[in-house]
Amino acid sequence: MTVKVGDKVPAATFTTWGESGPTPITTDQLFGGKTVALFAVPGAFTPTCSAKHVPGFKANAAELKAKGVDTIACVSVNDVFVMKAWGADQGVGDDILMLADGNGDFTKAVGLEMDGSKFGMGHRSQRYSMIVKDGVISELNVEQGGEFKVSSAEYMLAQL
Repeated sequence: MTVKVGDKVPAATFTTWGESGPTPITTDQLFGGKTVALFAVPGAFTPTCSAKHVPGFKANAAELKAKGVDTIACVSVNDVFVMKAWGADQGVGDDILMLADGNGDFTKAVGLEMDGSKFGMGHRSQRYSMIVKDGVISELNVEQGGEFKVSSAEYMLAQL
């Protein structure tokens, strides 16, 4: 079942790249007491994700933060090494926290998994964004297959 506005974000653990390498971060650590703009993509280095999704959040990071967002986070069902390399390739620096959901545990828990097997990608995340305030989903924007409209940074800015 897919999460909805008003739901608490389900418990899961991501992996991010820290000073000493792969570092776990729980949903409680990520969302507790903060406003987080989270966006999810089907895969690192994929065309729309690399050409539009990440660049949009990078370009609008200051404006998102000026509207009260504490953390901008990108999640994908990829391993932490891929997410680290993709973040470096995209030049996200400290603007976007790159989160690996390597086994898709968070993606499954929020009910936004998709089967990309016909593209050789296996099980991945749907493209979506959400605003989470102190662990509770206040906005949820799930794209229809193949679209890129409601999960963009620009769309999210209008919701803040």
